[in-house]
Amino acid sequence: MKILITGSNGMLGYDLIDVLKNNHELILTTSKTLDITNKEEVFSVIDDKNPDIVINSAAYTDVDGCEENQDTAFSVNGDGVKNLALACKKFDCVLVHISTDYVFNGENTRPWIEDDEIGPISVYGKSKLKGEESILEILDKYFIIRTAWLYGINGKNFPKTMLELAENHDEVKVVYDEVGTPTYTPDLAKAISQLINTDYFGIYHITNSGSCSWCEFSKYIFEIAKKNVKVIPVTASEFARAAPRPNYSVLENKKWVENGFKPLRSYKDAIKEYLELLNE
Repeated sequence: MKILITGSNGMLGYDLIDVLKNNHELILTTSKTLDITNKEEVFSVIDDKNPDIVINSAAYTDVDGCEENQDTAFSVNGDGVKNLALACKKFDCVLVHISTDYVFNGENTRPWIEDDEIGPISVYGKSKLKGEESILEILDKYFIIRTAWLYGINGKNFPKTMLELAENHDEVKVVYDEVGTPTYTPDLAKAISQLINTDYFGIYHITNSGSCSWCEFSKYIFEIAKKNVKVIPVTASEFARAAPRPNYSVLENKKWVENGFKPLRSYKDAIKEYLELLNE
């Protein structure tokens, strides 16, 4: 298939290329070569390239930055997605859109399923929801993939930050009252490669298996990396951050499993592989 990837230079884009390049013809775009907030440009590029599938991994993901730059957040995460949906409708291609656990309010006692009530509490979450709503309104052939706590080789992420702190700190303070599932971008990319070979359209939650707090995750990272760092648990409210975060972000991969796909491996297995790669 011919697949156009937006945000191809990002963390997930990097792994999508690696996973898809051998079996598909890829059209790679970045914000410099395709501004998704420019409707005319989106229509022109999709008309010219004529892809079978568009995978939108472009987003404004700076959660605190979104609070301070609301227009940019809604332009990229909302209007940009609408432009892609309209173009996919006109030129009859499937849209795969990467969304987030932040569309939920985080106040749950069990993992979130795809049709749970949404209620974002941050500008980032609200802007991402706007994108989802546009797709639902415009398209029939789409995959909306909500995921969470992404990390991978290409780009800044939590495990890298922890390892950097370990170089010159004996102890670190880490939030213990935010729970979710760390998700390894190569695993997510492989799941997307499976999904696009089907017509099982709809909303999916796709993350690695298991769950932990940021505090537990950091302890596990230090344990695997053999770093002697003391982790001091703190509450989210003790960190001065512009945007509120959901307290409970575990996503149950219900529709994924119901459609016959195998659950992704444990986040513990995934982070082990990632740390081994970093050490090579």
